[in-house]
Amino acid sequence: MDRFVLTDAQWAKMEPHCLGKPGDPGRSGKDNRLFVEAVLWIARTGSPWRDLPAMFGHWNSTFTRFRDWVKADVWKRLFEAISDDPDMEYAMVDATIVKVHRHGQGAKGGRKARRSAARKAA
Repeated sequence: MDRFVLTDAQWAKMEPHCLGKPGDPGRSGKDNRLFVEAVLWIARTGSPWRDLPAMFGHWNSTFTRFRDWVKADVWKRLFEAISDDPDMEYAMVDATIVKVHRHGQGAKGGRKARRSAARKAA
């Protein structure tokens, strides 16, 4: 996979906090970055784990590894590692992006009782 969601700079901040690095005791995963990209794919698409593309590996292995990282608070550490320099591009909200609904602009509103056509004719 040539194209990743994470930039190289973001990955450089996250990599030391991952489990299964060379030199760590116990088992290790093949490619931590590919695994993180797989989890981001699931989060981005909202797909079930079984729909994970084969290029990320077997869905059940990825899910099991995800649960292990949840239990070890790795995701919290990864979030803290990259949240020191937030990207505020999507947090800047102004009138060019969001428009106020017409009822929120101070106009008189509310439900008004209207006379029926039969009463008007009488």
